[in-house]
Amino acid sequence: MMNTKAAPKASKPKVNWMLTVILFLGTITVFFPLYMTLNIAIKQPTEMTNDVAGALAPPKEWSLSNFAEAMRVTDFWNSLGNSLLITVTTIILGVLIYSIVGYVFGRTMATNKKYKFAYFYVVSGMFVPFAILMMPLVKQTAQMHLGNQLGVILLYIVFYMPMNVMLYASYMKNIPIGLEEAAYIDGASTFKTFWKIIFPMMKPMHATVAIMTALGTWNDVMTPLVIMSGTGINTLPIAQLNFQTQFGTNYNLAFASYTMALIPILLFYVICQKQIIGGVANGAIK
Repeated sequence: MMNTKAAPKASKPKVNWMLTVILFLGTITVFFPLYMTLNIAIKQPTEMTNDVAGALAPPKEWSLSNFAEAMRVTDFWNSLGNSLLITVTTIILGVLIYSIVGYVFGRTMATNKKYKFAYFYVVSGMFVPFAILMMPLVKQTAQMHLGNQLGVILLYIVFYMPMNVMLYASYMKNIPIGLEEAAYIDGASTFKTFWKIIFPMMKPMHATVAIMTALGTWNDVMTPLVIMSGTGINTLPIAQLNFQTQFGTNYNLAFASYTMALIPILLFYVICQKQIIGGVANGAIK
């Protein structure tokens, strides 16, 4: 005879309401500034009021005129090109340099005191504030004729080196040294082993470093402002200072410009985020 007993129902997973509320509040915290940015960007200046309700209220009539005017005021395409040039070059050179230095430190400082001292010397640069270095750097870059995009790129590479080298050196603990030993047995040089085996396995860390470097470089105002002052070369953050005048700020144009500047870095973050999530998932499987 067939067993007519019904199979026991699977118990429903319990909902962690505290965690759900925290995630909900976190989501609001992230999306509220985006809503405010887009809302003000498409409003007419006549709709702006000094009270909070007026700022939160949706526009009565959508208008893209603020975007066109913001592009004119900031010389958008020229400023965007300068920002892209500085950011992309810094990312590419940074990933190459930081990964090599991090690889050397990650594999040698545990057994060599000289490399360990050099590692801590490089990492100690994180504790030196930019305000202390600003005036000497302005004078030195001017004397070396580096008061341009190249000078800013070189400074960014140096500024971000301590943190990113530490990340790469720490990541080397996740890569088995047996892979390199097998490559050496097969006759591969250290250079070939790094580029063919180690560098591809660092992809999650490449994405992490690229995002951190891009965010810092894309949004930075102070370094390009003091280094390229008087050259007429503007990045987007510098050009957006035009919206702040002695008598106030044109919020409609400013937020329209912020929205356009947000799109490239947001797309870059989404692309790199997939690599980070993939790397974390693979690490968990291992």
